[in-house]
Order: sequence, then structure tokens, then C-alpha cells
Amino acid sequence: MRVIFNEELGLVADDLDRMVAKVRDAIKKAGRSLMDCDVDTAQEVIDGDADIDNLQASIIDQCIRLLAKQSPVATDLRVVVSTLSLSATFERMGDLARHIAETARRSYPEPTLPDEVIPLFKQMQDFLDVMADRLVDMLSDRDTTIAEQIIVSDDQMDKLHQKTFSYALSDDWKGSRQQLIDLVLVARFMERLGDHGVSAARRVVYIVSGFDPSKDPKDLDLDLD
Repeated sequence: MRVIFNEELGLVADDLDRMVAKVRDAIKKAGRSLMDCDVDTAQEVIDGDADIDNLQASIIDQCIRLLAKQSPVATDLRVVVSTLSLSATFERMGDLARHIAETARRSYPEPTLPDEVIPLFKQMQDFLDVMADRLVDMLSDRDTTIAEQIIVSDDQMDKLHQKTFSYALSDDWKGSRQQLIDLVLVARFMERLGDHGVSAARRVVYIVSGFDPSKDPKDLDLDLD
């Protein structure tokens, strides 16, 4: 029974790896569609969200069967429950990437954002691209060092998000009203992507150690050199 459990858990882990890889691609493509006014890439993200949803549904079904048939305890139970949580987090990240792509598609052929804010949003997208790559590496290796890097770096995204408010509240705003609405929405979508990345990183730390860093982040070993 133990061999069967490990084999089935391995299949679930493979699906989760595929899911996070698709989420990474969605995040990067959504950013590209936004920055380049690329409607074809935006449509790829929108269409591809169904694959992410299907993988989540498959993971949920497999985890429920594992819980019902194998009655895992201790570490095994922690892994199964955390896998369910991670799949929900990644599904939401896919949705947020889709929202960004939908915004880019809606504004096409006009740019979603005015030129003056593009450098700031490029910084935010660069941050998300790095985070997305880290999520894939973190999950494949259950690497808590990468997880800690994701958690600690989230302050950078929060600071960038705060800067978007100065544009939104400025009396010198030169964009259209629709661009102002899109600026606020897209900035929020990006900031939430960062938050969900942190949630996934904390969950991986919990899988490996049994410690939940969201309870007391000061207890993290943050030697990241």
C-alpha cells in the first residue's frame, strides 16, 4: 500500500509541476501582451487558462482519492493537504494573468497604459517574471531557500504598487479615463500575483519543515547569500 501511495502522490506532484509551469508561462505572456499591445499573445493566455483549471480539477480529484483510500497521517497528510492549497493558489494566479491579458485585449489596438507609466509597470513585470521562474524551481526541488527569497522579495512589489498610486492620484494625469481605470486594476492584479507567490512559497516551507512561516516570519532562516 505504501508503494501505491507514493506512486499516486508522485502523479499528483507531476500535475502540480505542470500546473505551475503553465502559470509561469501565463504570467510572462500576459505581461508581454500588456507591454507590447500584443493581442495574439493575450488571447493565448485567455485560452490557456482552461488548461490550468483542468489541472486543478485533476489534482483535487486525485488528492480526495488519496485521502479516502490511503488515510495518510503526519508528513503524508501535510503533503496532500498542502498540494490542494497550492493548486488553488496557482489556479488563482492563472486567473489573474488572464485578467491582465483580457485588459490588454480589450484596449487593443490602443495601448492599455500611457507611455509615462510603462517604465514602472515594466519593473513590476520584471519582478513577476523572476518570481514565476523561482516558483517553478522551488516546487520541482521543494527548495526552501528559493521559497524564502520569494517571501522576502515581496516588499519590492509592494513598493512598486504604491508608486502606481502617485500616477492615479496626480492632477497631471495625461491618459484617458479608461487608462486610469486599467492602471489601477492591472497594478492590483500584479500586486496580487506577488502575494499569491508568497502564499505558495510559505506552503512549500510548510511541506518541507512542518513550520508555517505565516505565523511568525521572524523565525525564517533568511541567510540568502
